[in-house]
Amino acid sequence: MRSTILHLPTFVLACLLAASASAQKPAPPSPQDSQAPAASQLAQKPGAQLISLDQAIQMALEHNHSLLAARSTIQQSQAGEITANLRPDPVLLGDVQYLPVFQPGTFSSDYMNNSAEFDMGVSYLFERGGKRQSRVRAARDLTAVTKSQVADNERTLAFNVATDFINVELAESTLEFANQDLKSFQDTVNITEARYKAGDIGLDDFLKMKLQFLQFQTDVAQARLGRLQGLSDLRQLLGFEQVSADYDVAGSFDYLPLKGNLDDMQLAALKSRPDLEAAQQGVAAANSAFNLQKAIGKRDVTGQLNYTHVADLNQIALYASIPLPIFDRNQGEIKRASFAISQAQEQRLYLNGQVLTDVRDAYEGWKANDEVVGLYRSGYLDEAQQSRDIADYAYKHGAASLLDFLDAERSYRSTQLGYRQSLASYLKALEQLREAVGTRSLP
Repeated sequence: MRSTILHLPTFVLACLLAASASAQKPAPPSPQDSQAPAASQLAQKPGAQLISLDQAIQMALEHNHSLLAARSTIQQSQAGEITANLRPDPVLLGDVQYLPVFQPGTFSSDYMNNSAEFDMGVSYLFERGGKRQSRVRAARDLTAVTKSQVADNERTLAFNVATDFINVELAESTLEFANQDLKSFQDTVNITEARYKAGDIGLDDFLKMKLQFLQFQTDVAQARLGRLQGLSDLRQLLGFEQVSADYDVAGSFDYLPLKGNLDDMQLAALKSRPDLEAAQQGVAAANSAFNLQKAIGKRDVTGQLNYTHVADLNQIALYASIPLPIFDRNQGEIKRASFAISQAQEQRLYLNGQVLTDVRDAYEGWKANDEVVGLYRSGYLDEAQQSRDIADYAYKHGAASLLDFLDAERSYRSTQLGYRQSLASYLKALEQLREAVGTRSLP
């Protein structure tokens, strides 16, 4: 025989249950403690290598193969500086004339000494207009641009590592929640099965409960897959060979408040963004290339010293030559280089605006996500938990229908998963803001 409590209205029973629970339980913890998903302890096996976010970024900066390949361009550019600083090599000249090839009978030492002619000399190209200095300056400016571009690659890599790290944290938090919810729902399924066998509920309600249990099992499988894929993607960024296969992330996956205003962040971005620095250095490099082309327009002098032996006479001859710049004064390349300066200046102005736009967009994205997370933390998480607990207790004691319980369960599950997704979006927006400003230490 059912208890008389079954005849009470469901909402009255819920109120009594809530009041009883609040009277027996201690005061709830602060929102900071109760609303944040707990740090995951889901390492693949005991003793797995744990990596924090800062360690992950540092490992990527040291071992990521794409970044190491990009850094080699700095060394290539520095090798170009060596080439630019080289002087022209001297040219060694020599010849023998009037050899009696077709009159071999006249070939003798006297003939070679009195009739043949021997010449030997050396020539050297004297560069004018400071060509070598201009080449070195242009090469060094190009190296500076390359270094800033590689630093920008590091900025992007740090953001990608942080994003993948957060994805793993989200997957592990979701997996932890799914396992807990599955275990809790299993208890309810067992009670439902017992009630069905006792004839308290019909087969239809029991099958609905079993089908809902399938959804929880699916959640666990999907969360486990997401975690494994996230760890695999992150390992590729960190340097595949440097990370053990059973590693795991060590993070709290918690809300991180941020103080700071848009103006300060935009000012910091203008000072720290390496791509903007590369654009500014690109203007200097374009000016260096222009000066080099003007230097190339200066004609070089070729000097030559010759020693001649002919008819028993030894002579020294000096020669000098210089092209006459009548038609070709390198005017085409000089003009092109001047347009390249304008191009670099326009690119710098565009990138200056792009940096400010990136920071504003990232800042507004962070604010929007912060607002959404704040809504969840303002009480909706606790309310969803309380609603689910009341419905679960009422259903187990026969004071609530299956549909009411499943509806409360779905709302609780949706709220918890939605909060985790929103928290991950907030943390990613925070990383996006760090990338836009160009530093991980936001003002």
